[in-house]
Amino acid sequence: MGERVEGQAFGYADRRHYRSKLRQCLDALRVLADEDRFAVERTLTGMELELNLVTEEGDPAMKNDEVLGYLAESTVVNDLLVTDELGRFNLEFNLEPRPISADGLNDYERQLSAWIHEVAERAGKSHAGLVLVGMLPTLRREHTGEDMLTPRHRYHLLNRQILAARGEEFDVDIQGVESLRFYSDSIAPEAANTSVQFHLQLTPQQFPRYWNASQAVAGAQVAMGANSPYMYGSQLWAETRIALFEQAIDTRSSEMRAQGVRPRTFFGERWINSVLDLFEENLRYFPSLLPMCSEENPLEVARDGRIPDLAELRLHNGTVYRWNRPVYDVSDGRPHLRVENRVLPAGPTPVDICANMAFYLGLVKSLACQENAVWRRMPFAVAEQNFFSGARHGMTAHQTWPGVGEVPVRVLVADHLLPLAEAGLTELGVDTDIRDRLLGIVEGRCRTGVNGASWQVGCVQRLEADGLGRAEALREMLLRYIRYAQTNKPVHEWPPA
Repeated sequence: MGERVEGQAFGYADRRHYRSKLRQCLDALRVLADEDRFAVERTLTGMELELNLVTEEGDPAMKNDEVLGYLAESTVVNDLLVTDELGRFNLEFNLEPRPISADGLNDYERQLSAWIHEVAERAGKSHAGLVLVGMLPTLRREHTGEDMLTPRHRYHLLNRQILAARGEEFDVDIQGVESLRFYSDSIAPEAANTSVQFHLQLTPQQFPRYWNASQAVAGAQVAMGANSPYMYGSQLWAETRIALFEQAIDTRSSEMRAQGVRPRTFFGERWINSVLDLFEENLRYFPSLLPMCSEENPLEVARDGRIPDLAELRLHNGTVYRWNRPVYDVSDGRPHLRVENRVLPAGPTPVDICANMAFYLGLVKSLACQENAVWRRMPFAVAEQNFFSGARHGMTAHQTWPGVGEVPVRVLVADHLLPLAEAGLTELGVDTDIRDRLLGIVEGRCRTGVNGASWQVGCVQRLEADGLGRAEALREMLLRYIRYAQTNKPVHEWPPA
């Protein structure tokens, strides 16, 4: 949920000064890019993973502070950053950047598995367990009131600022297999969403090609990895998280939506030629939510040959929720740029997450290096349509791809995208056996038609056919999900019920 914040109230002068500082940050970023200060010596990746805490009965456990207290006593996870998240039943893992060449993807899987085990043991002291799932199926409306926000200043300040910008309560209306509509006077329902984010470090020259490639594949990516079919007991989209995110923190009133004002959860509207295009759009389209200014003069720092922090740009960027987001950061005194791929939900298992990561990284590597780039052959509106089709329908979605036409996503992935991902991982130096094992999991989903979302739906339907009501079926399904996930077998190999 963004950078650490301290401010309480903001006036007209704060916003005017903040806007001026944002323009200085953009100019400073342009200086860094023009002078090529973003050297990337090797391909580095990173990962953030959000998760849910649950009781023994599968209900959300509002205990993230307590679990973090127990984790502070651990020496096993001292190289893992575990933090709170928006809801009191949420935690987030932040894994250190690393290469994926050789056995790097296996290293991700090993560390995720070890850390999940350790955090689960510590959570057990609080009589809580862990589950990696896009939306907790047992979540009920009463679990996402404002009192369920994590008691941290930044979350409550952001809540107040988004509500002030909107000027009215949130109207969430999701039409899927079933329908759900409710009103909320806080951003707390957004805590229902837990995701995994993949980071890829790039130079300014590389960035536009990789961002465009990420946008082009987002539809297939979310279709294959969907894991969020239920909210408040209703079956909605295969990846309901996408629809909820757009609506639960929407700063626009209904009149502003009718005028075509852009949402802060934003797919985008065009292919880009420079990373600066995205940061410029953020300044041009989106008013500040947290207009807090640092003492730094970023343009002066950049012109002096030093590395600016660009605090205002980073803070503003953190309040624009693109599905593929540009990130500027400074590490060990050196600036770098990343694509933050935010498309996918958490889970179901570490090996599924690593398979999703392998598919994404290999695919964008191949597409970014193609001479006849896919984004020159695909209208941007088609990429957006693919994205929402993948989120709504999951494994049964259809996708449109240049030279292929409109086909089922399982056919597109198996016949056209997996070979590209294989070539990309080979180019990235991933060991052959690791590459084949992880991409084999994606192929297995294509063959069986099973991902996290379809497994959940199938299990609930069988339980309901056996006489359970929806609430009881969701609870029993989740308990089985947790049990099967602990084996770290990919979801398409789980028993059907």
